Amino acid sequence: MSEKIPIRLVEALGETHNKNGQPSLHREYRSFGQRSADKVASFCGSWPFIIGALIFIAIWISINLVAVNLQWDPWPFILLNLTLSCIAALQAPIILMSQNRMAERDRLVQRYDYLVDRKASRDIEKIYKELKDLHKHIEKLTKKN
Repeated sequence: MSEKIPIRLVEALGETHNKNGQPSLHREYRSFGQRSADKVASFCGSWPFIIGALIFIAIWISINLVAVNLQWDPWPFILLNLTLSCIAALQAPIILMSQNRMAERDRLVQRYDYLVDRKASRDIEKIYKELKDLHKHIEKLTKKN
């Protein structure tokens, strides 16, 4: 069973490198939803998002505790809880979509690695056999002389 192995992983996956130097698939291989999911997942898993969310929550709570005139969401901040729950409910499936796509890409990389390892193993066995044959041939020549 002979399987054609691409010369490089880039050829197997059709990948390029993004501005951060990380591998990414060409745009034509990703749908709009996949690109959007990747952007949301990368932003929501970053420190700027976490810090921004904490600042937003602190401001919301401060305004509702201090400014009596502006209390649109009094204690226990039901509207804030609803807002955060909605954000989490929307983020979770989007991040899962991105993770599923990355898992699919990882499976391709693992398959490529397996094919390369298998070919390397066959090549090593072939070289070992040839080396053994050469060793036998050299032994025959040394015994004759």
